[in-house]
Amino acid sequence: MQRTISFTLNGKPARVTVDDSRMLLWVLREDLGLTGAKFGCGEGLCGACTVIVDGEAVASCATAIKDVAGKRVLTIEGLSHGAALHPIQQAFLKHHAFQCGYCTPGMILQAYALLQKKPRPTRAEILDGMEGNLCRCGSHHRIVAAIQEASRAAKGGAA
Repeated sequence: MQRTISFTLNGKPARVTVDDSRMLLWVLREDLGLTGAKFGCGEGLCGACTVIVDGEAVASCATAIKDVAGKRVLTIEGLSHGAALHPIQQAFLKHHAFQCGYCTPGMILQAYALLQKKPRPTRAEILDGMEGNLCRCGSHHRIVAAIQEASRAAKGGAA
């Protein structure tokens, strides 16, 4: 059913009139031009489409747009502040925690959500927290190192 959905997107009010059962991923990419979230498996299992909804990492390919009505949505495009990268983005760059980069936005947002909940995670907690995000290139060791560094860099938790 066509419906107007209002929500906060990257800190700003957003409104779209779309089929309310359409997946958030496609609304972000096709209607709003935010292409950071990627299509991977289409079933919410790989993490390539991860975004943050009201502080929780969610698979945007498995989240209907109607489910974000009135909520706060954060995409990779909204994580940095102007030209200043977020500490987790800086750590990913420093540690070369990507190869092809396809999974990177989802990885970064999943790590961001993890650090919001657990500012000083152990290696085991990082591995557990990142379990649902797949890197097909095999950059997992560098991803973990980047998350550990971002954890140490954040004063009192992720910014």
